Amino acid sequence: MPFTVEIPVRFRDIDGMGHVNNAVYFSFMEQARSEWYRREIGIDRVGELDFILARAECDFKAPIGYGEIVVVTTWVTEVGTSSFRFRYELRSKATRTLFATGESVQVMYDYAAKKPKAIPPDLRKMLEAEKAKSR
Repeated sequence: MPFTVEIPVRFRDIDGMGHVNNAVYFSFMEQARSEWYRREIGIDRVGELDFILARAECDFKAPIGYGEIVVVTTWVTEVGTSSFRFRYELRSKATRTLFATGESVQVMYDYAAKKPKAIPPDLRKMLEAEKAKSR
């Protein structure tokens, strides 16, 4: 079963057009991803996992209005040598309307050497298990 979080839309998320600003969609995905790290692999502090966000994309499907509760579903789709990918769906809790889909690529990173590094074996095992659950 893919991982989900519910995120209430705040007043500050709304732009001058009266709907959630496009940049906030990425914040919703980041919040889901951060919660996934915390709940699924037990990461409580940012420094516990050496990675960078290498890519993020979003396909906007429908506007999100104030007062919505957005259900963000995320799952692991690929595990490479040094990188792994998440997919996302953002939907209305009330109507199940699809607001957006997205993807992100995270790369394990050696900050001292300033270059990618291999995914540690224990993390790889967890990521592969998550990928298998989401099929």
